[in-house]
Amino acid sequence: MAVKNRAVMILQLFVLEFLFGTALAAENSQKLGTVIGIDLGTTYSCVGVYRNGHVEIIANDQGNRITPSWVSFTNTERLIGEAAKNQAALNPERAIFDVKRLIGRKVNKEGKPYIQVTIRDGEIKVFSPEEISAMILGKMKETAEAYLGKKIKDAVVTVPEAGNQGCRHHRWLNVARIINEPTAAAIAYGLDKKAEKNILVYDLGGGTFDVSILAIDNGVFELIKKKYDKDISKDNKALGKLRRECERAKRALSSQHQVRVEIESLFDGIDFSEPLTRQGLKS
Repeated sequence: MAVKNRAVMILQLFVLEFLFGTALAAENSQKLGTVIGIDLGTTYSCVGVYRNGHVEIIANDQGNRITPSWVSFTNTERLIGEAAKNQAALNPERAIFDVKRLIGRKVNKEGKPYIQVTIRDGEIKVFSPEEISAMILGKMKETAEAYLGKKIKDAVVTVPEAGNQGCRHHRWLNVARIINEPTAAAIAYGLDKKAEKNILVYDLGGGTFDVSILAIDNGVFELIKKKYDKDISKDNKALGKLRRECERAKRALSSQHQVRVEIESLFDGIDFSEPLTRQGLKS
């Protein structure tokens, strides 16, 4: 995804953080300090902060607003970002990149993928994708702290649609919210849109290509397919139930402004109940 598009995504992250600010404070029984936004990308990552009414994308120590999502090791140190990518030509077997592709995958070691790398003097260590991602998050946090001149404890982070919660908890960083990248893009698109609308979001990144369908209604966004975490596309019986009820609802909207689509035990014992409006159907 282009840097400009990533910057837009960061913008909506902070707006969303403000919307959730009160709830977060109540949940954590404390007021959040300065909250940074981190776009943890497959190939590049970036960090920004919302202040003085606008978003600032923060440049790293090399003067670049995006940082390679690379980690590498030498006999004396661990490198992250551009230094790690530059070192890879000399020690490719000690370089780790594209690690986000492994998050959420299942393999035969306790059901999770692991990365084996030589860190120093022949010492071999095994890292999980989440541990490598945490190193990159730490680098972005340090970049923000150097720019802002103060310690940062809270962040909002984007993850792929198939991403998990592995990067949520760290003793040095409270990830206040994890947002799916397609959802983040949709929120940025619809911040000033008040009419009901159904939208299809494509998020073409360096390692993932996500597609999401969302309904927008007065600034409220709902990820339709993920609400129940069920896919009924191959269940003909469930599709038949849904089709019949939708037809009934559509007929009812000829004389009403809003109806409710209700289906008892639609799929796997789950009852489906959703409102449908005439305006939403037109959009």
